[in-house]
Amino acid sequence: MGDMDPHIFAVAEEAYKQMARDERNQSIIVSGESGAGKTVSAKYAMRYFATVSGSASEANVEEKVLASNPIMESIGNAKTTRNDNSSRFGKYIEIGFDKRYRIIGANMRTYLLEKSRVVFQAEEERNYHIFYQLCASAKLPEFKMLRLENAESFHYTKQGGSPMIEGVDDAKEMAHTRQACTLLGISESYQMGIFRILAGILHLGNVGFASRDSDSCTIPPKHEPLTIFCDLMGVDYEEMCHWLCHRKLATATETYIKPISKLQATNARDALAKHIYAKLFNWIVDHVNQALHSAVKQHSFIGVLDIYGFETFEINSFEQFCINYANEKLQQQFNMHVFKLEQEEYMKEQIPWTLIDFYDNQPCINLIESKLGILDLLDEECKMPKGTDDTWAQKLYNTHLNKCALFEKPRMSNKAFIIKHFADKVEYQCEGFLEKNKDTVFEEQIKVLKSSKFKMLPELFQDDEKAISPTSATSSGRTPLTRVPVKPTKGRPGQTAKEHKKTVGHQFRNSLHLLMETLNATTPHYVRCIKPNDFKFPFTFDEKRAVQQLRACGVLETIRISAAGFPSRWTYQEFFSRYRVLMKQKDVLGDRKQTCKNVLEKLILDKDKYQFGKTKIFFRAGQVAYLEKLRADKLRAACIRIQKTIRGWLLRKRYLCMQRAAITVQRYVRGYQARCYAKFLRRTKAATTIQKYWRMYVVRRRYKIRRAATIVIQSYLRGYLTRNRYRKILREHKAVIIQKRVRGWLARTHYKRTMKAIVYLQCCFRRMMAKRELKKLKIEARSVERYKKLHIGMENKIMQLQRKVDEQNKDYKCLMEKLTNLEGVYNSETEKLRNDVERLQLSEEEAKVATGRVLSLQEEIAKLRKDLEQTRSEKKSIEERADKYKQETDQLVSNLKEENTLLKQEKETLNHRIVEQAKEMTETMERKLVEETKQLELDLNDERLRYQNLLNEFSRLEERYDDLKEEMTLMLNVPKPGHKRTDSTHSSNESEYTFSSEFAETEDIAPRTEEPIEKKVPLDMSLFLKLQKRVTELEQEKQLMQDELDRKEEQVFRSKAKEEERPQIRGAELEYESLKRQELESENKKLKSELNELRKALSEKSAPEVTAPGAPAYRVLMEQLTSVSEELDVRKEEVLILRSQLVSQKEAIQPKNTMTDSTILLEDVQKMKDKGEIAQAYIGLKETNRSSTMDYQELNEDGELWLVYEGLKQANRLLESQLQSQKRSHENEAEALRGEIQSLKEENNRQQQLLAQNLQLPPEARIEASLQHEITRLTNENLDLMEQLEKQDKTVRKLKKQLKVFAKKIGELEVGQMENISPGQIIDEPIRPVNIPRKEKDFQGMLEYKREDEQRLVKSLILELKPRGVAVNLIPGLPAYILFMCVRHADYLNDDQKVRSLLTSTINSIKKVLKKRGDDFETVSFWLSNTCRFLHCLKQYSGEEGFMKHNTSRQNEHCLTNFDLAEYRQVLSDLAIQIYQQLVRVLENILQPMIVSGMLEHETIQGVSGVKPTGLRKRTSSIADEGTYTLDSILRQLNSFHSVMCQHGMDPELIKQVVKQMFYIVGAITLNNLLLRKDMCSWSKGMQIRYNVSQLEEWLRDKNLMNSGAKETLEPLIQAAQLLQVKKKTDDDAEAICSMCNALTTAQIVKVLNLYTPVNEFEERVSVSFIRTIQMRLRDRKDSPQLLMDAKHIFPVTFPFNPSSLALETIQIPASLGLGFIARV
Repeated sequence: MGDMDPHIFAVAEEAYKQMARDERNQSIIVSGESGAGKTVSAKYAMRYFATVSGSASEANVEEKVLASNPIMESIGNAKTTRNDNSSRFGKYIEIGFDKRYRIIGANMRTYLLEKSRVVFQAEEERNYHIFYQLCASAKLPEFKMLRLENAESFHYTKQGGSPMIEGVDDAKEMAHTRQACTLLGISESYQMGIFRILAGILHLGNVGFASRDSDSCTIPPKHEPLTIFCDLMGVDYEEMCHWLCHRKLATATETYIKPISKLQATNARDALAKHIYAKLFNWIVDHVNQALHSAVKQHSFIGVLDIYGFETFEINSFEQFCINYANEKLQQQFNMHVFKLEQEEYMKEQIPWTLIDFYDNQPCINLIESKLGILDLLDEECKMPKGTDDTWAQKLYNTHLNKCALFEKPRMSNKAFIIKHFADKVEYQCEGFLEKNKDTVFEEQIKVLKSSKFKMLPELFQDDEKAISPTSATSSGRTPLTRVPVKPTKGRPGQTAKEHKKTVGHQFRNSLHLLMETLNATTPHYVRCIKPNDFKFPFTFDEKRAVQQLRACGVLETIRISAAGFPSRWTYQEFFSRYRVLMKQKDVLGDRKQTCKNVLEKLILDKDKYQFGKTKIFFRAGQVAYLEKLRADKLRAACIRIQKTIRGWLLRKRYLCMQRAAITVQRYVRGYQARCYAKFLRRTKAATTIQKYWRMYVVRRRYKIRRAATIVIQSYLRGYLTRNRYRKILREHKAVIIQKRVRGWLARTHYKRTMKAIVYLQCCFRRMMAKRELKKLKIEARSVERYKKLHIGMENKIMQLQRKVDEQNKDYKCLMEKLTNLEGVYNSETEKLRNDVERLQLSEEEAKVATGRVLSLQEEIAKLRKDLEQTRSEKKSIEERADKYKQETDQLVSNLKEENTLLKQEKETLNHRIVEQAKEMTETMERKLVEETKQLELDLNDERLRYQNLLNEFSRLEERYDDLKEEMTLMLNVPKPGHKRTDSTHSSNESEYTFSSEFAETEDIAPRTEEPIEKKVPLDMSLFLKLQKRVTELEQEKQLMQDELDRKEEQVFRSKAKEEERPQIRGAELEYESLKRQELESENKKLKSELNELRKALSEKSAPEVTAPGAPAYRVLMEQLTSVSEELDVRKEEVLILRSQLVSQKEAIQPKNTMTDSTILLEDVQKMKDKGEIAQAYIGLKETNRSSTMDYQELNEDGELWLVYEGLKQANRLLESQLQSQKRSHENEAEALRGEIQSLKEENNRQQQLLAQNLQLPPEARIEASLQHEITRLTNENLDLMEQLEKQDKTVRKLKKQLKVFAKKIGELEVGQMENISPGQIIDEPIRPVNIPRKEKDFQGMLEYKREDEQRLVKSLILELKPRGVAVNLIPGLPAYILFMCVRHADYLNDDQKVRSLLTSTINSIKKVLKKRGDDFETVSFWLSNTCRFLHCLKQYSGEEGFMKHNTSRQNEHCLTNFDLAEYRQVLSDLAIQIYQQLVRVLENILQPMIVSGMLEHETIQGVSGVKPTGLRKRTSSIADEGTYTLDSILRQLNSFHSVMCQHGMDPELIKQVVKQMFYIVGAITLNNLLLRKDMCSWSKGMQIRYNVSQLEEWLRDKNLMNSGAKETLEPLIQAAQLLQVKKKTDDDAEAICSMCNALTTAQIVKVLNLYTPVNEFEERVSVSFIRTIQMRLRDRKDSPQLLMDAKHIFPVTFPFNPSSLALETIQIPASLGLGFIARV
C-alpha cells in the first residue's frame, strides 16, 4: 500500500486484511474539512467491502448496505457554500462479518442532525435534498395528492436563492431514492407516508401569522397552507390553528393558556417543523437498521465513520461549535493512537526510540468539556430562569479570558468568542446557543400530532414517553441528541425526567464519549481528505490550503513517525507459529525468542528493518508483506511439487493402459483390413476376366452386323449418286449454251445505254464545274481572300518581310487619305455615267423610231408622254418613300446613339465597380496573406519546438546508450584470474577519449564484440525498444537516401547517353534547317507566281469601271503588292546572309567537338569568373575530346590528374543537366509561341469571314470594305511583328559580340597555358601522362595532417582545450576554423574516409566534453559558439549560391570542391540544438536559487514592504541562505553570462535567444512563486516587482538587447504586478483588469485576486462578487486551465547564417595549442 499513490481502496483492503489476519475489529475514520470528500470516500470504502467480501446468504446484504447511501444522502445531505453534497449529520456504520469474513449485516449510528437547516438556509445554500427531489417530481400521478409546486413556492426551500445544483437532476435522484427504499424493504405505503410528512413540513413553512397586538397573533381563516398541512397530517384544523397561536403554562396549582406574539408563533412553527423532521429522520434510520440487521451471529465488524468535517463560516453558531468539538475529539484520538500509544509501546518494549513532538489538543478539549468549561457554563445558563446569550457570553469572558491561551474575545463584539482549534481559529456568535441547546417544542402541538388519523405519524412520537439514555439509543442506531424534550403538564418521577431534560450539548458529549470508546476498542485506519480549494472549482488546486490542512491534522508528524516507526508487530509465539514453514529443522530451538532471531537474520538482511522487544518483534513498513510473500511462495512451491508428482503418476498410469489397449485394437483392425483387402483383390481379378471375354464377344458381334449393313447401303447409295451426277452434267451443258446467247445480247444492250448516259452526265457535270469555276474566279477577282489563303503557310515569312513601323504608319495615313478622295471621285463619276447612259438610251430609241416609223411618230410621242407622266408619278412616290426612309433612318440613328450613350455609362459604372471590387479583393487577399503568414510562422515554431524536444530526447537516449556501452566495455575488460595485468602507466583517460573513434572506424569489430556483451549484461528493455525504433527509422532514412542515390545515378547515365547522341542530333537539326530553308525558298517562288496570277485575274475579270488600269483602287492595290514583293526580296537576301553565317559557325565549332553547341559554350564561359577557371575548363574540354583508350589513373604517380579529370567530368555533367533544363524551357517558350501563332491564325480566319461578308455588299462598296479590312489587319500585324524582329536582331547582335569576346579570351588563355608545353608533348598526349604545371601560392587556407594524428588533433583541440585561455588570448572560434581548414584539405585530396572520420571524431569528442563538463557555463557556451561557427563555415564554403552572396572572391576560391557535406550540416545543427538546450539547463540551475529571493523577498526599495499582512502564519524557508541573494546578484550574474558569450564570439542572434530564455525563466519562476505565496500578494509587493522589472529592462537597454523579445517574456509578471496595484471594486475596474491582463490566464487572475492580502487599514480584500464578475467576463476567453507557467519550457532555437569576413589564409595557429604536427598548405 505504501508503494503506490494513496487510494481509498488501499485503506479498505488493509483494514479487511488485518481483520482477517489479526481477528480484531477495525475502524476507518474519514476526516477532513467540509467539502473535502469524506462522504464519497466512505461510500467507496463500503463499495469495496461489498464487492470483495460478498454476502453469506442470498439476500444481497451488500447491495442493501450500498443502497442505504442514497437514502441517507437525500434526507441528511444538503448544498452549502463549500460543498454541493455536504453531510449535515454524522454516521458510524458497522459492517458485520461472519467467520468466513463475508458480510452478514450492518448497523448505523447517527450524530447531531442539523435541524435548523429545515427552517433556515443561508445565501447560496439549500435545504435537504429530499425536499427538492419532491418538488422536482411533483407532476407524477402518485404525488398529486401532496399538492406540491416548484421549490420557489415554499418558504423552507427558497431562502438560499439557489434551488438548483449544476449537473444534478433532482427528478432522477428521486427515482434512485425510491429504488433504494424498495431494496431496503420500505414498502410503497410507507414511502408515500414519508413523502406525505415531508410535503406537510413544506406546507407548514408557508403558514403565516397576523399580529393582533404586541402579545398575540392569529392565523387567517381557511388558511390554505395550514389546511393542506392538516389534511396531509390527518389532524383537526381548528385545534392546530389554536395551539400554533397559544401555549399552555402549568404551575404548581393551576394551568392556564396564554396567547403568544407573532415572532414567538413563527419560532414555535419552525420548532415544530424541525421536531417532525428529526423524528422522521430517526424513524428512517431505525428502518434502515432493521433492514440491515442479520440473525446470524456477528464474528467481527469494520466500522466506517463519516462525520462532519471541521467548519468555519462567516457566522458560526451552535452547530459549528458541536461539529468542531467532535473533530477535536477525533484529532485527539488520532494523536493518542499515532503518537502517544505508539511511542509508549516502544518505550515499554525497550526499543531504541527518539520521542517526536506533536501538537496535543487536550487543552482545547478541556476548555470545552471540563468543569466550568464552555458546555458546563452553557448548561448552567440554560437552567437559569432568565438566562440569555449575553449573560452566558459574559460568564465565558469572566471565566476563560486571559486565563486560557486558546480562548479569545473579538475586538469589536461582546456577543462572540474565539477558540483556537487544531485547524484554525473560529469565531462563534453567541446568539441562539441557549435556544438550540434547550431544543424545546410545545407539548400541546405534539399531542395534536399524536391524535392524528394518519397511522404513521403517531409512530414517530411513540418513544417520547420513554426515558432513553444515550447508551441505549446508540444500539438501535438513533442518537439521543435528536430527542427533543416536550414540557409535560405533570412531572415525571426520578431519573427518567432528569435524563429526558438533558440538553443537546450534554447528549452530544455523552455520544462522543461512547464513540471514542468504540474507536479505541478497534484498530483504527485513517483517511485524511484534503480540500483542493475553497470555491468548489474543478481542476483547481490551492497548494497553500492543502499544506495548511496537512499541518493542522498532524500528517507531517505522522509521516515522520511512519518513516521512523514500526507499524507491524508479532509476539514471539505468534511469529513462530505463522512462519514455521520458513524454518528448517535445525533452526528450531527450545528458546522461541532465539529461534525467531536466527530466522529473521537469515530472511531479512537489513537489521534496521526490525527490532526485538521484550515480548514482541517490531517490523518496519512492508516487512510483514515481504515475509507473507516468502511464506506464500514456500507453500506454493510445496503444493506444486506434490501436484507435480501425483499428476505425473496418474498420467503415466493412464498412458500405459491406453498404450496396451491401442496396440490390441490396432492388431485386430489391421488383420481384418488385410483379409478384406485380399478378398477384394480376388474378386476384382475374377470380374476383370469375365468382363474381358464378354466385352470381346459383344463387340465382335456388333461389328459383323454393322459391316454387312454398311456394304448394302453403300452399293445402293453409290448407284443413286452416279445417276444424279450424269443428269446434272447434261442440264449444265444445255444451260451454258442458252446463257451464252442471252448474256451477249444483254451486255451489248447495257453498254449502249451506259455510253449514252455517261456522255450526258459528262456534259452536265462539266457545265456545272465550269459555272462553279467561273463563279469562284469572279469572287476571287473581287476579293483578296484567295491571296490570304495562298499566304496562310507563309505568315511567318510575311512577318519577316515587313519594314519599319514609322514608314508603315505614314503609308497607312496616305492610303487612307487617297482612299477617301477616291471614294468621293468614284461617287461623282458614277452619277455622271448613269445620267449619260440614260440620255444615250433615250436618243438611241428616238433614232430607231425616226428611221423605222416616221408615220407613227406622233402616236409614239403620245405614248412617251403617257410613260413620262407615269414615270414622274413613280419618281414622286419613290422620293416620298425615300424621304420617309430617311426620317426613319435618322430616328433609328438617334435611338442607337442614345442607347450607345447609356451603354457607355453602364460600362463606366461596371468598370468602376470592377476596380473597386479588385481593390477590395486585393486588400482581402493581403490580409489573408498576412494572417496565413503568421499562422505558418506559429506552425513552424511549433514544429521546430517538437523537433528540438525529440532531439533532446534522442540526446538523452544517446547518453544513456553511451553509458551502457561504457559499462559493458568495463565489464568485458574486467581482468580474469589467469590474465596479465595491464600496464599501470596506461592512461584510462586516453582510452576513454579514443574509444568512440575506434568504434567508428572499426565497424567490422562491432558484431564480434556485441555477442558477449548481450550475454553478460542485462539490457534495459524500455531503452532497447526505443533504440530499436530509432534503428528502424534510420534504416528507412537510409533506404530513402539509397533510392535518391540510385535516381541520381540514373540521371547521370541518361546524361551520358544524351552526350553521346548530341553530335548526331545536332547534325540532324542542321539538316532539318537546310530543308526548311529550301522549303521557304520554294514558297517564296510560289508566292511570286500567285501574285502575278492575282494581277492578271484582277486585270482580266474585274469590272472595267472599277479594275481598269487607271482606276484609283487598282493603283492602291498594286502599290501595296509591289511594296510587299520588295520587302520579300530584301528579307530573302537577309536569310541568305544568316544562312552563310550559321554554316561558318558550324564549321568553326565542329572540329572542336565540344559537349553540345555554341550556346552551351557561351553559358559555361559566362559562368566562369577569371582566367584561371577558363583555362582549367579549356584543358578539361581538351581532355574529354581525347581518346579514351589511355589509362587515366596512371597519368601521374599520385593520381592527382585523375582526380582533376573526374572533377571536370562531374562539372560537365552538371553543365549538361543545366543545358537540358534550359532546352526544356526553350521548348516551352516555343510551344507558347505556337499557341500565339494559332490564335493569330484564328484571328485571321475571323477577318476573312468579315471580308466574305463584305463581298455580299453592293459592288460599289465591296472592294472598298475588303481593302479597308485587309489594310487594317496587315498594319497591326506589321507593327507587332516588327517589334519582335527588332528584339531578335538585338539579341543576335549581342550574342555575336559575346561569342567573339569569349572566343578571343579562350585563344589567349590557350596560348598562355600551352607556353610550357612543347609540340612533341602535344602530339604525344594520348600516349604519355600529362603533367600540368601549377602556379605556386603562399597559402591556400588549408591544414594538412596525417591520418594517424587525427586522435592527437581531436585531443589537443577539443578534449584538453581550456575555454578560458582560448577566449582571452585567441580569436573567437579558432578551433572551428582549424577543424574546417583540416576538412578543406581532406576535401582537396578527395579523401572521403578522412573527411567522414574527422567529422565523426569531432562530433563525438564535443559530446564527450559536454558530458564530462556539462555543468560548466563557460565550457558549454564555448562549444556552442564553436559548433555554430563550424556550421557557418560549412555553409559559407559549400559552394551553394545562397551562402556565397557575402563572400569575397578569395573566399569563393576556398569553397569545397569534391564533397557535399549537407548531411553533416544537419548533424552539426542537431548537435548545436542539444548544446543550446544544455546551456539553458545550466543557466536555469544557476539562476533558480537567486530568482525568488532577488525578485520577491528582497526589498530593493526600503520601507515599502515594512508592514506584513496580518492573519498569516510565519513562513519557513526551505533554503537556508535564500535571503542572501538580491536583484544586484541577478544582474551581476546576467552580466557574467553576457560577457562570457561575447568573449566566445557567439552569434548576436543566438545571444538574443539565450537572453530571451533567461528572462522567461526569471519571469516564470517569479510568477509561479507569487501565485503560491499569499504573503507576496499585496500592493507594496506589486510596486517592488515593477521596480525590479524596470531594472531588468534597463539592463536590456544597456546591452542593446531590447529587440531580442526578452521583455515580452516578462509581460505576465508585469501584468500580475499591475493587478496587485489597480483598484478592484467596481465593474469598470473589472473591465479594465480584463483588458489589461491579456497575458495572464483566467485561473492566474482569479488566483491573484484570491490571494490579495491588505497590509494596512487603507486597503481591503477583494470581494467574492468582484471575483465572480471577473470570471463571468473571462469565461469566453480560450486559454489554458493551467495555473502555473511551465518554467522548464525552452523556446525553439534557430541558427541564422552568419558568414565570417575572416580570410582563412590569414589565420595563424598558436604554439600553445600543441598542434605542431599540422602543416599549412
